[in-house]
Amino acid sequence: MDEQIEDYLHNLKIERGLAPNTIAAYRQDLEAFKQFLGQQRVTTFAEVDQLTILNYLKSLQTAGKARNSVTRTVSTLRRFFRYLVQQEELTVDPMAEVRAPKHARTLPAVLTVDEVNALLEAPDTSNKYGIRDRAILEVMYATGLRVSELVHLKLGELHLEMGLIQTVGKGNKERIIPIGDVAISWIDRYLTQSRPLLLKQRTSPYLFLNAHGSGLSRQSIWQKIQGYVSLAGIKKHVTPHTLRHSFATHILENGADLRIVQELLGHSDISTTQIYTHISKKRLAEVYQRTHPRA
Repeated sequence: MDEQIEDYLHNLKIERGLAPNTIAAYRQDLEAFKQFLGQQRVTTFAEVDQLTILNYLKSLQTAGKARNSVTRTVSTLRRFFRYLVQQEELTVDPMAEVRAPKHARTLPAVLTVDEVNALLEAPDTSNKYGIRDRAILEVMYATGLRVSELVHLKLGELHLEMGLIQTVGKGNKERIIPIGDVAISWIDRYLTQSRPLLLKQRTSPYLFLNAHGSGLSRQSIWQKIQGYVSLAGIKKHVTPHTLRHSFATHILENGADLRIVQELLGHSDISTTQIYTHISKKRLAEVYQRTHPRA
């Protein structure tokens, strides 16, 4: 089973060109399923039938897994067993009649403009780390970059004189994103006052560096944001993706076209972008309830 999983993940990387984070998610799902099979004394994927799959999904629900997590697991197993059938390693697909639960449509957390400003101003910009972190936050809010795109952003992808940056997103799709003057000014300050001190005579293609002159990790960005959220006194649950959500919501509320937002975010399907219209309507209702005398 280990070999079949590795062959499948290799196929995802080489043939389909999926991002490392996506492949890691597939691996996690398949390893958890394999562990369940071991507990059931199932030693090969050929022994798996529809009842085995349903028992596994039930065990996930019993363990309190969110509906979207179970849905993702179904998608992973469906693709995996389809691959095994295509490779003629199985003759019957046990996922053929299994239906996934529908995704729970939950609206992502969004910061108000005042909360964004408080977060952006939280770093202490009297030192090299604060200047770097301010530049990171400004870039994330100005562009809506995913955190994985931010940590892989390279110097050669900056076209600041034209007010643009380029990035490679999900599915190795490259896109060009405009970036505002405020974020550019903080990048310039970081490049002149902070990055040379972090680099310490070394070389690195990446824009944002850690204390050792290497690229930052996704986890470190998450930890930094948590710290600044606390400093800013923000009570909401904030992740790096919250700045991306806030970016999209704020420009929609200020009149941006949905197709433009789709392009800026790098969504392949506009239905993914449409969730931000629901957020805007929700915020509109909240403002109405708060401000109208007879609401």
